Amino acid sequence: MASHDAYCLLTEEEELSTFQEALRSSYVSLWMTTMQEEMEASRKTIGCKWVYKIKRDGNDQVERYRARLVLKGYAQKEGIDFNEIFSPVVRMTTIRIVLAMCAVFDLHLEQLDVKTAFLHGELEEEIYMLQPEGFKTQENLVCRLTKSLYGLKQAPICWYKRFDSFIISLGYNRLSSDHCTYYNRFGNTDFVILLLYVDDMLVGCKSTKTKKIGIFDFLKRITYKRSCGTSTCKTVSQFLSPLPINYKLSSSMCPSSEEERMEMSRVPYASAVGSLMYAMICTRPDFAQAVGVVSKFMGNPGGEHWNAIKRILRYIKGTSGVALCYGGSELLVRGYVDSDFAGDVDKRKSTTGYVFTIAGGAVSWLSKLQDVIALSTTEAEYMAATQACKEAIWIKKVMEELGHKQQQIVVYCDSQSALHIARNPAFHSRTKHIAIRYHFVREVVEEGSVDMQKIHTDENLADVMTKSINTNNFIWFRSSYGLLEM
Repeated sequence: MASHDAYCLLTEEEELSTFQEALRSSYVSLWMTTMQEEMEASRKTIGCKWVYKIKRDGNDQVERYRARLVLKGYAQKEGIDFNEIFSPVVRMTTIRIVLAMCAVFDLHLEQLDVKTAFLHGELEEEIYMLQPEGFKTQENLVCRLTKSLYGLKQAPICWYKRFDSFIISLGYNRLSSDHCTYYNRFGNTDFVILLLYVDDMLVGCKSTKTKKIGIFDFLKRITYKRSCGTSTCKTVSQFLSPLPINYKLSSSMCPSSEEERMEMSRVPYASAVGSLMYAMICTRPDFAQAVGVVSKFMGNPGGEHWNAIKRILRYIKGTSGVALCYGGSELLVRGYVDSDFAGDVDKRKSTTGYVFTIAGGAVSWLSKLQDVIALSTTEAEYMAATQACKEAIWIKKVMEELGHKQQQIVVYCDSQSALHIARNPAFHSRTKHIAIRYHFVREVVEEGSVDMQKIHTDENLADVMTKSINTNNFIWFRSSYGLLEM
């Protein structure tokens, strides 16, 4: 009898291995309590709501009524309800490269939109949702999501993974240089290029059918028009003059009193800069330098900064018919790089500027303060050349993966001393302090991927990316970017 009691005591205190054993245990109430606590700690039922929208056409007529069920993603807990949330989109530079290719090779271009794209994603996490209003059954039940839903933090990456696996299964190759660009070749001459931006797609391909003159909107605000082998695209915005020559803004113009700050808080400075930046990034390289200047003061803008914003807006309003155009028969990449010296009034940093063109139009551009302070014009130009060479290598890779290999990309620079450092790997006592990473330009020049060549300042298209210039020269630079009145 004693041995039997000992056996029962031993088995009762052993750890359980199944849920059924917990139910048969004499301590079932304790096990159920701790299980409930575990569920409440690890899993939380997330609410949802209906979002209503009326879709209208270009004439402001009602097309249809839309209702969308959205999960309240703000209630999700990292590590429990989601892990990875970043999802890539196609780079704007890639879009412009493909548009240039469409113009040169007279490709057929279509825009596609995946309906309810986020609902197709496969969920990896276990997520529970409250029943949606108007569709409730038993009050004690909740919904377990088996598919992604709008509002989920991981919805974009779930959709991207699903689309990526599907399109690759059809034989398309994903570009290593841009994970939202896919390419497939059929035979010796036919090919398809597909660009993915969330749930919007652009598809370029050769077609034997008669090509129509097409106009459509991509990414909701970029209008694309194709006519007679020429592609044009322009940004549509209500916030559509760069700054006058030698115009400088500084932090000394920022509000110094609480009253001034309160007055400037009523000004939509950040919204205006955001709209300008969107237009600049998409299709307007002509005011990249101006946007870079005004964006530095978003934290505490003053009246002079706001006046500069209004001047840029007036310029855009007067040039709203200007569009970025691509055409011709040559698919050759050309780069231009420049830098000012200590142009920033506050920190005395220099500004890097570069422009790359294909088929007569700009496809990539940059106007940005350098990370470190240059001690001479040569250093500033050399560091700018390094940034331009990095972009040149990436563009070269994109072109190669799209089936149009560039043997060498020429990058034009107006600084003879910077070119000398790039071409001559010998030790220079005056440049020994330059960080090693900036000597990347030497490597790509030596291996032949990039050819740095001298150009006169008046012909350097990157000059307008580093400073404001007079009107006549500015108009010439603008047209050289492929920005033409339509």
